[in-house]
Amino acid sequence: MHIAIAGNIGSGKTTLTGLLAKHYNWEAHFEDADDNPYLSDFYDDMHRWSFNLQVYFLNSRFNQVLDIRETGKTVIQDRTIYEDAEIFAPNLHQMGLMPTRDFSNYSSLFKLMSRMVQPPDLLIYLRSSIPNLVQQIQKRGRDYENSIRIDYLTQLNEKYNNWINGYKLGNLLIIDVDDIDFANNPEDLSGIIDKIDAQINGLFNR
Repeated sequence: MHIAIAGNIGSGKTTLTGLLAKHYNWEAHFEDADDNPYLSDFYDDMHRWSFNLQVYFLNSRFNQVLDIRETGKTVIQDRTIYEDAEIFAPNLHQMGLMPTRDFSNYSSLFKLMSRMVQPPDLLIYLRSSIPNLVQQIQKRGRDYENSIRIDYLTQLNEKYNNWINGYKLGNLLIIDVDDIDFANNPEDLSGIIDKIDAQINGLFNR
């Protein structure tokens, strides 16, 4: 089974991925943000590096999805290949940070890749407000994230909500994270696990 966690920057995807992998003994596939050779350059000059960054993420997640289906194990994935194509790349193009020529090339590449992958059996979306995202980003203190613009986060959030509202690729669980602290409060994590258990039982009982 393939479970994936989606959400904006700072919503808690990586933390929850690790906690759920430990609880269920699932194999975790994390987003390689810290090893990404373009990320720091991108936040310094989004227009110059947007295409390079998005192609890197697309390639990385495409390989992840292929590996997930080949393992035969239950895997939980930190962010999906669809978020790059449905949210991040279109947002950069809309903001004038990715030229139309590059965006068209990127979109064509994604369409080709999407024919070769299957969507997750369960998508968990972490819904968050902008103030909460900013607080979490500041708390984790990554140097390259210090220059993230509020308007960039806001537009990403709008695209995330629009994408989720029309999501029909598979089972979906929405978790509002503003008023919970699953990283430090066992009761909050237990509440999420209960919701996931209900979803998984539904998948197995089909």
